[in-house]
Amino acid sequence: MERSLLILGSSSPRRLALLEQIGITPDRVLPAEIDESQQADELPRAHALRIALQKVQAVKSRLALEDHAVILAADTVVACGRRILPKAEDDGTVTKCLTLLSGRRHTVYTAIAIMDVNGKIHSRISETKLAFRRLDSKEIADYVTSREGLGKAGGYAIQGRAAIFVRFMGGSYSNVVGLPLLETFQLLRSCGVA
Repeated sequence: MERSLLILGSSSPRRLALLEQIGITPDRVLPAEIDESQQADELPRAHALRIALQKVQAVKSRLALEDHAVILAADTVVACGRRILPKAEDDGTVTKCLTLLSGRRHTVYTAIAIMDVNGKIHSRISETKLAFRRLDSKEIADYVTSREGLGKAGGYAIQGRAAIFVRFMGGSYSNVVGLPLLETFQLLRSCGVA
């Protein structure tokens, strides 16, 4: 059977690198560019799934009718209880996120949505529990200065300097980076890509 074309509906360099790590290179990268705002009373897990599904649909709507491809999209949410932490766009947000996460447990959810060549959507949600050790104000300030947390959900990158903050992790490491590889591989294989 001929391998289907794969479109990655994400502008995340981390997701692209994670796919390449397992030998999968998308044929095209087409960011979804949707509104990712949280709806009133929306829980973190449901939010991640809704956004991933909307991303797949948004990418599909931009393709020509004759494009028969598998579309992969994902959304990662960092949650402290029922609260969704923002994607940090400035130093103040990184500081607030790390201050909140200091000495506490939190959960990272990544929802994966894949539309197969027949237009059927397959989805999974990966959940990883983490706990940060207590961070002092200098550590937080030094991390903010590194600029590593900018653009990251929850204001940190576990694959970088923030690795030293983690005292416990239960679940998928690649999920926290932005794409749970086991679940993604299984879904792609079932859709004829991997």
